[in-house]
Amino acid sequence: MTGRFITLEGGEGAGKSTQARRLAEWLSASGLPVLRTREPGGTPGAEAIRELALFRGPWDPVAEAMLMFAARREHVAKMIRPALKAGIWVVCDRFADSTLAYQGYGLGLDHGVWRRLADLALEGLTPDLTLVLDLPVEAGMARAEARGANNRFEMLGTDFHQRVRDGFLAIAEAEPERCAVIDARAGLDEVWSAIRHRTARLMPALAEAA
Repeated sequence: MTGRFITLEGGEGAGKSTQARRLAEWLSASGLPVLRTREPGGTPGAEAIRELALFRGPWDPVAEAMLMFAARREHVAKMIRPALKAGIWVVCDRFADSTLAYQGYGLGLDHGVWRRLADLALEGLTPDLTLVLDLPVEAGMARAEARGANNRFEMLGTDFHQRVRDGFLAIAEAEPERCAVIDARAGLDEVWSAIRHRTARLMPALAEAA
């Protein structure tokens, strides 16, 4: 049996990393083999590209998207696909939707370019479930500032981050079967409860533990 692929998406400060960790721990406690990973990154080559993409630049939007998909291709080929084929559930902090939201909606990359890169790099791989943690831009930026901005995207202006938020919501609206929007304004436990109940739909046995 192949594993399931779950991604967490959203703007800065939405709490993706915290909830990805809780989700992986819960799935593991439910008896499932689980891999938790992140993008850009996850493999040595992809982590090297992460340094270029997040801490160098600024890049031309097409070049930036190519960097993101180069890292993603390494990640998919060497970690995600093998894990799924082995029956492992993969929980990933960001995936291809982030490139569409940040470089596409945020920086104006033509969506057709994103699609061509996705087709080439992913060869049809899509998440079984994408949890979009939604938060007003001002609240998210305040959270990011409180923890210390550590990449160049976090230092871009409010207008950029509003376009990114709008992009994530548009992606979720276009694919309601795959995407679930989670209100990240709530407390950590409330957000986690919503994530747990939505994820439980993927497998009947999980519903009993939700």
